[in-house]
Amino acid sequence: MATSQKLTEHFLTCTICTEVFDKPCTLVCNHTFCRKCVVSYTKTRPEAISAKSLLCPFCRKMTKVSAPERPVEEWADDVKPSFVIQGLLDSFGPGSKDTTHCSYCKEEGETTPATSWCSVCDDALCERCIRVHRRIPSFRHHDVVDMSGETKVRVKRKVMCKIHKDENIKYICKDCKTAVCQTCCTIYHRKCDLVVEIESEIPAMKTELRRNKEDLLKKQDEMKTHVKKQTSKVNEEVTLYLQTVSNIKSASLKAIEMIKVKEQNLLAELKQMSDRHIGELKSDIKSGEMSVQMYKQQAELIDQTLHSECDMGVYEMYQRCEAGDVEAVGVADVKEKGRIARIMFRQDTDKLSRALDDLQLGEIDVLYEDVLDLKAIPVLQDTINVLDLKVTPVLQDTINVLNLKATPVIQDTINTRVAGDTSGAYPTDVKVLVVNGTDTVVVTEYLNNSVKSFFTRNKQPCHSRLSVGGRPWGITMLKDNQVAVTVQDTRQIVTVQVNPDLVLLSAITTSKQYRGITSLTPSTLAASSISPPCVDILDMTGHVLKSICPGQPSRYMLKNPYFLCTTRTGNILVCDSGSKSVLCLTPEGDVVFNYSPTGNTSLKYPRGITSTSTGDILVTDYSLHRVLHLTESGQFVRNMLTSQDGVQYPCGVCVGGRGRMYVCMSDEVKVITCK
Repeated sequence: MATSQKLTEHFLTCTICTEVFDKPCTLVCNHTFCRKCVVSYTKTRPEAISAKSLLCPFCRKMTKVSAPERPVEEWADDVKPSFVIQGLLDSFGPGSKDTTHCSYCKEEGETTPATSWCSVCDDALCERCIRVHRRIPSFRHHDVVDMSGETKVRVKRKVMCKIHKDENIKYICKDCKTAVCQTCCTIYHRKCDLVVEIESEIPAMKTELRRNKEDLLKKQDEMKTHVKKQTSKVNEEVTLYLQTVSNIKSASLKAIEMIKVKEQNLLAELKQMSDRHIGELKSDIKSGEMSVQMYKQQAELIDQTLHSECDMGVYEMYQRCEAGDVEAVGVADVKEKGRIARIMFRQDTDKLSRALDDLQLGEIDVLYEDVLDLKAIPVLQDTINVLDLKVTPVLQDTINVLNLKATPVIQDTINTRVAGDTSGAYPTDVKVLVVNGTDTVVVTEYLNNSVKSFFTRNKQPCHSRLSVGGRPWGITMLKDNQVAVTVQDTRQIVTVQVNPDLVLLSAITTSKQYRGITSLTPSTLAASSISPPCVDILDMTGHVLKSICPGQPSRYMLKNPYFLCTTRTGNILVCDSGSKSVLCLTPEGDVVFNYSPTGNTSLKYPRGITSTSTGDILVTDYSLHRVLHLTESGQFVRNMLTSQDGVQYPCGVCVGGRGRMYVCMSDEVKVITCK
C-alpha cells in the first residue's frame, strides 16, 4: 500500500494541478504534465505562442508541436507520455485497482461492494471495513472519499520534509514563518508560540490569495489601459514623425529651389555678358579681316607704281605715303571705352560657407513633460515644480514645497499697468517664456496697443513695453525667445523677440482680422477670424493654406472663435464665445469633440484656453468668474478656480514650464501654484 501511495504522490501527480495525471504528456525535457495543464500554461506565455511550441514550467525548454496550424488547445494531443509513466499509471493509477469490491473482504474470499476509497492505503473499502479502518488510531487521519457516485480519486500533493524525508509537512510555524513536519516541531520549534496545522490556515490563505488575485487583475486591467493608451500615442507619434519628415523635406526643397533660381539668374547674367564680349571680339575679327584686305590692295597698288615707267605716278604715290593717306585708307583700330576685356566667375567661398551655416530649414522643438498633476488644487505661488489640479483652490502668500496632492493658491499678482500707458490696462492673453534662465511673462495689452513683458533682473522686478500700432489680442510662442501676436484692427500678425526686453522683428499683413492664434509647426500657424467665423491655417508669410469652417453651411459651429491653442497631439482647441463651446479640430478640419454642455457645467462666456503637457485642458469663463478643468477628450472634471478663490473676469490662461498657471484678470495677471 505504501509503495502504491508513494508512486502516486511522487511520480503520477501533475505538479501544476496536484492531481493524478489526466491524459499525461511527456515533453522533450522528460517532464510530464496533464495535457490541459501544459496547454493552459503555454497560452499564458507569448514567447511560446510565437515559437509554436509547448513550454515546460520547470526548465523553460520548448517542445515543438507536430501541427502548429491547429488551435493551441490541440497542440498537446499528439505528445505521448513516456512508457514508464504510462506503465506506472496502468499498474498503480486510480484505474489500476478494482474499486468495485472491498479490498479487505476480497482477501478473505468475499465479494463485498466497496463504498469508500482510502487514498493513503490505496484500497477500496466496504461499510464494515471502513468502520474498522477508522477505529485504528494510525488510520484516523487518512484521506477517505465516498464512492457512492462516479468517483475520480483525488490525490493530494504531499510535500515531504527536507530534513525528515519520511514525514509529511503538516504544520506552519508562524514565528519562524516556515512549514515543518511533526518531528521538526518537536525538535526545533518547541519553544515557538504559534505552531498551527496547515489545514487550519488554508481558508485565510485562500481569502488572501483571492484578494491578491483581484488586485492583480485590477492592475492587469490598468496596465492594459496604459498599454492601449501608449500604443495610441505611438501611432500618433509615427504620424507626427512622418508629417515632420514631410515638412523638413518641403523646407529643403524650397531652399533648393531658391538656390536653383539664383543659379539660373547667375547663368543668365553670364550668358548675356559672354554674348556681348564674344560679339565684340567677332566684330574686331571682321574689322581686322577688312583691314588685311585693304592693306593688301594698297601694297599691290604701290607695287604696280614701282613697276611703271611713269615718274609722275611714282612721285604721287610717294606724296600720298608721306602724308599718311595710304595707311588711312585702311580700317582704323577702334578702342572703345567700356568694352569687355575679360569675364571671370569670382566665388566667395567664405561668404558661401557663412550663408550655408546661417541657412535654417527649421528647428526641432521637443516638449518635455513637466508632470503637471491635474489631480491637485491650483495655487498661486512663486516657486513650484508641479501643478496639481485635483484639490480645492485657496489664496495664499508663500509656498516653499509643492505637494502633488496640494491645493491651488493665488500666490502672486503682476500689475500690467506700466509707465507710458494712456488708459487702464487690459491684458487679454499671456505666455510664459524662459529666456536665459529668467521666467518672462509676456501679455498682449488691448487698451494700450502694446505687448508687455515682466521679469526679474538683478533681483529687481522689471518690465518692457512694445507698441504695435494697434490693439493686440492673441499670442503664441514660436521659439524659446520669440512670440507671434495678432493685431486685429490693423490686420497684422507681428513677431516679437523676447530678450527678455521686447524687440519687434516683423509685421505680416493678413487678408482677415485675426484674434486667436497658435503655432502648429515651426512653419505654420492657426488663426481665428470672427468675420467670417473660421480658423485659417497660415504659413509664416500670412498666406492662407486652408480655411476651416466646421458644420453645415446653414449651421456653422463657429460663431466667435476668440482664443486658440494647440494640443500635444497637434490638434487645435477653439474657445468660441458665440456658441458657448470648446471645439477640438484636426488641422484637416475634422471635429474631434465639441464641449457644449448644459446645466452647472455649461459655459456662459468662454475666453482663454490652454492645454497641458499631459493633455488636460484649462478654460476660463469670463462671465462666471471661473477656470474649468477638462480632460483631453473634452469631459468636464471640475471648476479649478472660482470667484471664491479671487478669480474675477478671467481672460487669457497658460501653464508655465515650471508648473505654474497664469490667468489674465482685469488689469493684472494672477500666478497660481499648488501647496
